This record gives sequence, structure tokens and C-alpha cells, in this order.
Amino acid sequence: MSDLKENTQRVIEVGAADLPLHCPMPDMMKWNAHPRVFLPIDRTGEALCPYCGTQYRLKAGEVVKGH
Repeated sequence: MSDLKENTQRVIEVGAADLPLHCPMPDMMKWNAHPRVFLPIDRTGEALCPYCGTQYRLKAGEVVKGH
């Protein structure tokens, strides 16, 4: 069986290990729902996918290397 997640969440918290961040993420069931787009979450801690509108937030306390 697969461990893919249904990407019905509109806000997803991610960790520093998920960077560089892109949507859709590889563990999503519909990973090919739209073209992969890399999102600059390291600047503000939040990013919005221009294709599907999913909002990504960096988990509290996560440290992005180089910043």
C-alpha cells in the first residue's frame, strides 16, 4: 500500500528538512496535479502556491540554514 497523502489541506506546516520547498510535495497523492513550482518559504516563513492556492508555513522553531 501507498503512504501518499490526499492533498486536500489548504495550509500545510513544513520543516527545514522539507526545503527547498515545492508544490505539490512528493508524498501527496496528486503529486502531478499541476507543474512543480518551488516556493521561497525561507524568507518569510510562509509561501502560497500560485497554482492550487495551498499555503505552506514553516513549523515554529524550525531553523533554515543560511539565514
